[in-house]
Amino acid sequence: MGTAVLYGVGVIFILIILFSFIFSMILRFTSVTEHSLTYIIMALSFMTLFIGGFVSGGKGKKQGLLLGSGTGVLYVLIILMFQYLGHDSLFSLKQWIHQGCFIVTAMMGGVLGVNMSSSQT
Repeated sequence: MGTAVLYGVGVIFILIILFSFIFSMILRFTSVTEHSLTYIIMALSFMTLFIGGFVSGGKGKKQGLLLGSGTGVLYVLIILMFQYLGHDSLFSLKQWIHQGCFIVTAMMGGVLGVNMSSSQT
């Protein structure tokens, strides 16, 4: 189960790095502002967490709710450590709500990942 969670978190961070690169290029070379991309970035964040949970559930092949929640919680803990250790601040209430929704989204991805992997076998 641990390797499945690590695969899911790895996929999340790979996708985040990819999307960050794409959006940084868009912001650098066009006249688009960061404010105009807020909802697109938020939607892609949820999609990324869902995909990470899906990969985790597909890799584990059982207990998708647990795998997805483990993936989401590990992701949130890494982000919390980065923000606390790197920026010396904790999450705001709005960020806690976003992180909670990220965990729920990863859980849904984990459940669907298990169901999709079990239907293929």
